[in-house]
Amino acid sequence: MKSNHGCPVSGTINCVSGKWKVLAIWHLAFGAKRFAQLRDLLPGVSEKVLTAQLRQLEIDGIVHRKVKKASPPQVTYSLTRAGEELIEPMSALCSWGTRHLGIPPSLPRFPKS
Repeated sequence: MKSNHGCPVSGTINCVSGKWKVLAIWHLAFGAKRFAQLRDLLPGVSEKVLTAQLRQLEIDGIVHRKVKKASPPQVTYSLTRAGEELIEPMSALCSWGTRHLGIPPSLPRFPKS
């Protein structure tokens, strides 16, 4: 279990901390992706690092990993219900960063429900 210092905010931040985790979660918000699709959406990530971060997200209950028996096996990642719940606060953080840091969004905006 990740360190949370008795603080739910700290625990949440620890779950999504990692250079590629937030971007992986954001891309999965638009639908399930195969490993290669995610890797291609994250230029600069190594397969080893992406695999490790997806495993951590799976352990933390944010991402679901589905393996289809084939040759080679087909692995698909999707958000769990808990992962889907992260999209609204991530959208709010995106808006905050645009307003207060002047950083325009570089990824597609998730439609409001």
